[in-house]
Amino acid sequence: MELTTERTALLIIDMQNGFLAPDGSMAALDLPIENLQPAVAGCRELVDLAHRADVPVIYTRYVFQPGHLDAGYMATEIIPALSGNQTLEQGSWDADIVDELKPGPDAVIIDKSRPSSFYGTRLEPVLQSLDIRNLVLAGVTTNICVETTARDAGQRDYGVQVVADACAEFDPARHDHALNSIGFFFGRITDLAAVRAAWNGN
Repeated sequence: MELTTERTALLIIDMQNGFLAPDGSMAALDLPIENLQPAVAGCRELVDLAHRADVPVIYTRYVFQPGHLDAGYMATEIIPALSGNQTLEQGSWDADIVDELKPGPDAVIIDKSRPSSFYGTRLEPVLQSLDIRNLVLAGVTTNICVETTARDAGQRDYGVQVVADACAEFDPARHDHALNSIGFFFGRITDLAAVRAAWNGN
């Protein structure tokens, strides 16, 4: 499975203030957001490469309804702090995509309330309308939303490429473990240099 621009979309996963900003909700939970921030530059380069290569870019946001009515078991029982205050609440600054990756007015943005970009969202109809069969994934966090999306995409017979140096995780060991798991069965692991070469035609 080679990197290609044909029938390919770039999926930028959950690059939001809540995960990445010093004033965001994850920083307020004392999570090491500094380990996530390197993904910003990688995602920025991928978006620029995609635009030049006419590869569609799709953004996802992890978003909860006001009152967190759709937060579910994971957010309310496993990590209950996620359902407090305005954490990733729809319409909040916390849920917005970071300024460095701010989508344009015509961008495709998929909101979700679970780790998978496919679960309960309109992502698959969008991909079908665009005749997409290959996905290049980047974003945060590697072992939760990126990995879960990669698994779901692979099970739907999409060609999956995960850009290792444009993803990040709070714990580097979990980052590595997630990439190993994805690369074993659900897709291929690549890097910015390979995407740059493939999409620049070099």
